Amino acid sequence: MDNVLTFDGEAVEPATDVLRRGGLVAIPTETVYGLAADATNGEGVAAIYAAKGRPSFNPLIAHVADIAMAERYVTFDPLSRKLAEKFWPGPLTLVLPLKEASGIHPLVTAGLPTLAVRMPKGNVGTIIRTLGHPIAAPSANTSGKISSTTAQAVRADLGDKVDLILDGGACAVGLESTIIKIEDGKAHLLRPGGLAAEEIEKVLGQQLHRVDQRAAIQAPGMMASHYAPDAAMRLNAEDVREGEALLAFGPVRARNAERAVAVLNLSEAGDLKQAAVNLFSYMKQLDRFGATTIAVEPIPEIGLGEAINDRLRRAAAPRDGA
Repeated sequence: MDNVLTFDGEAVEPATDVLRRGGLVAIPTETVYGLAADATNGEGVAAIYAAKGRPSFNPLIAHVADIAMAERYVTFDPLSRKLAEKFWPGPLTLVLPLKEASGIHPLVTAGLPTLAVRMPKGNVGTIIRTLGHPIAAPSANTSGKISSTTAQAVRADLGDKVDLILDGGACAVGLESTIIKIEDGKAHLLRPGGLAAEEIEKVLGQQLHRVDQRAAIQAPGMMASHYAPDAAMRLNAEDVREGEALLAFGPVRARNAERAVAVLNLSEAGDLKQAAVNLFSYMKQLDRFGATTIAVEPIPEIGLGEAINDRLRRAAAPRDGA
């Protein structure tokens, strides 16, 4: 894989060079692999949409090196700052008012007056700091398909559409970031993700308001059909039908599990963190067996289970033309 480079200190300079000339770099974060471009470079941002086949009305997350960099582009309210100070770097994205003459290319915000901002963990911050600008980085996969959690998955999906793929191993969290927007002193959960809602509520001292996912798009990851394998998805399956693959969870199997053409268990112990890490890679693996449908055993709607079920519902939603 000649466009894949091990992500270490020596990879920072070539990655930054690609970004500066408007190219694309697949970067490993703690959530999923991101497809990165300089957020101030219109040519680079346009290349993201082209490589992914992503609708241009779907905004992107801008990744920053620290809170000080974020403050050059957005305005923090007290609650958002409190969350940033507690959870950054980490799997939390904040939707904040964009400052005038920010330099962020309009394609990043998809015309919205806000910018979705996050500070990722790990060495990605070194690249951002060296570049001197935020990087726009949605998940590194074809739009609507399963997010990539390894460099190999990025290469298999996007191939030579990416100038450089940085291999940092498997992602630790395995789910995209949680997206929060503060409005009139109230916290709104725009997308559940790798940071459990309960953890955010503890810090804020208030319950999160869940946004109707049929509402207008306010942030990345809010499209109804998303994260989808080629196979159809049947959720909360209590049995397995002939010819189906099975995405299992916990120690107890659905009825007729022996019928499944393939079985992968997100977590035999029923551990939601382990399930989140395995979700996208297991969906990809089951898809390769050629089953028309993947049956999914019930997963509790608590903690990270809220984000897991969100991704599964989007994967199971009617597709374009369906």
